[in-house]
Amino acid sequence: MNSETQYEDSVSTLMLENIKNKLINAFRESGQHAAASCSTNDSCNLVAKDIQANEELRRAKIDGAITWLRTELLEMRSQDRHLAKTLLDLNTEIQRLRQENESSPDKKPIAVTNNNDLETPFHGSETVEDPSLIQMN
Repeated sequence: MNSETQYEDSVSTLMLENIKNKLINAFRESGQHAAASCSTNDSCNLVAKDIQANEELRRAKIDGAITWLRTELLEMRSQDRHLAKTLLDLNTEIQRLRQENESSPDKKPIAVTNNNDLETPFHGSETVEDPSLIQMN
């Protein structure tokens, strides 16, 4: 794992933890407001237990959402790396084909139709009857 990936991981983790803390604090404040409004001791105990249960449920939901986000981010990173590898492989193959084409002593143009079907190479003074054919080097 290179330093850039480690940096991205730490930034992602910090951002997700920050979001988690903000959500927990927001829910905690709404629960404290409800607890402050109770009138009797028994009702306050029930409200406090209800608030605690709701807070635990909310935390579980938040943790689940953060886990899902982490999973999605990891999947996106994996896809990004796969695409980057594919592009590098394609670039390498293009460079190899260019070098092969430049080094071959017998360059023959290839006729290509508009629908990109390759046809047999033509030589020298042969004429092409279809004006839609083009020469590629």
